[in-house]
Amino acid sequence: MKRVVVLLMLILFAAVLPVFAEEAAETVEAAGGTPSVPVWKYFAAALAVGISCIAGGIAVGQIGSAAMGAMSENPELAGKAIPYVGLAEGICLWGFLVGLLIIFF
Repeated sequence: MKRVVVLLMLILFAAVLPVFAEEAAETVEAAGGTPSVPVWKYFAAALAVGISCIAGGIAVGQIGSAAMGAMSENPELAGKAIPYVGLAEGICLWGFLVGLLIIFF
């Protein structure tokens, strides 16, 4: 059920984005100018960071719960589980870097 709700929220968010972009474009055109930076660039950067951070959070939650379960049975596994959590956090970092590349290039 949670996945359906999250999917519906993402679809609704994606459907509403063009409305705000059109309003921003109309405001710029009414002022007599042209936008110096395409509006879609910022939406793309926000989506890159947002989706990667959501995915990273889901991954850390899944890996963390599995690691805690494994450590409750065998405490020696604590050191082996931490790198996997770091790999999941790396998803967020890559999304942030992609967002920066979208904005600056």
